[in-house]
Amino acid sequence: MTTKKRKETIDITIKILDKSDGNRPEREEWFLDQGLGLFIHWSIDSILGSVISHWMIGADKEQLRKLYEELPSQFYPYRFNPDDWARLAKTAGIRYSLFTTKHHAGFCMYDTKTTDFNIMNTPFGKDVTKDIMNSFRAVGISTGIYFSPLDFTWLLNAGKELHFMTPEVIPVNNPGLMEYNEAQIRELFENYGPIETVFFDGPPANLKDIVWELNPDAVISRSEMPTPEIRLPEDIIDEPWEACYFMGNSWNYKATNEEYRSGTDIINLLIETRAKGGNLVINISPNHYGEIPYEQERILQEIGLFMFFCDEAIYEVRPWHVPQEEGFFFTRKKNTDTVYAFVMNDPWPHAERRTYTIKNVAATKISKIEIVGQSGKVWEHHPEADNETRWTQDENGLHIDARRTFRPYSSRNWPNPIVFRITNAKKPK
Repeated sequence: MTTKKRKETIDITIKILDKSDGNRPEREEWFLDQGLGLFIHWSIDSILGSVISHWMIGADKEQLRKLYEELPSQFYPYRFNPDDWARLAKTAGIRYSLFTTKHHAGFCMYDTKTTDFNIMNTPFGKDVTKDIMNSFRAVGISTGIYFSPLDFTWLLNAGKELHFMTPEVIPVNNPGLMEYNEAQIRELFENYGPIETVFFDGPPANLKDIVWELNPDAVISRSEMPTPEIRLPEDIIDEPWEACYFMGNSWNYKATNEEYRSGTDIINLLIETRAKGGNLVINISPNHYGEIPYEQERILQEIGLFMFFCDEAIYEVRPWHVPQEEGFFFTRKKNTDTVYAFVMNDPWPHAERRTYTIKNVAATKISKIEIVGQSGKVWEHHPEADNETRWTQDENGLHIDARRTFRPYSSRNWPNPIVFRITNAKKPK
């Protein structure tokens, strides 16, 4: 069977068995309001600094023996402090979280009665899922789960050769695996709720029905909406969707040979995602000590600084009639005619007066325009300066003349996008 035909077979099978009615529309609206989520990929693989789970496919018996007999006994993240994680996420502007309760390897990061291959049978012996969820809820961040229905450990115990998403390994063709997954989902929703978001990384079959039975308000992203990984669509997607990105080049903790994106890169991804109508989930990968790597912490802080000044243009927004034009991305405040225009890839020196022309947004007689994050009235140390933002509208576009006076950094330099708020906006004729 060719790869294409094999995939079609899987997709058809899943569709036949998936009898769910879908996410509640009002909950999808809530989901799209959130804008920015946090993935947390963490498991015993962090001891190795290796790709999470996938290395098991094609591994020989000795590596698998080490996974089951040695790695759990070495897992002791004594620096784990979920309150620190939660406070950092809150500062970064994170609205919802997705924790890897079970990745493909089958190791459960929570207290489960379904298998001994879980966090409680390590020297650490603490239910990190419960701790993480309690900490995130305490700061007002919605909690959710990543869950893999594939479960390589179950498949190996059943005498299966490991492959990824082939018919012989998916749950629908393994009734015992389906029952196993169902029991785990019930444990998670009955013991760790409220769980508000779910990311099924693999064919969920009837797991979605169990989720909505236990929490009708839960929003399922992957398997229920588009969830592109490490890529964004070319244009607006006219349905709920969620993009997920790692900060470097791995989902799991990578001790060496890692190359991180800049904070500016990820902020730009967030803006583009929102302009095209989706949510962005950015991943962190704690190490074997239970710490968020320094580089990832700093990136989250930079995102947080941007969000401190500009979050109104990210939360509770929907796409404008076009997502972008040369030099700009656009979002629109939900149920209003306020448009946000992000000045992209053009760092704006502090206190410099600039003029920009926007062609895909038109102002009206009652429009007000200002740079988000500043009043437009005061330039520090220069009370005599003219700081007013002015604009004109003609057949060639909307012309905005403004001075950037807010200063996130002592140096006054700011590498990230500047945002214009344009009220009472309309589409150009």
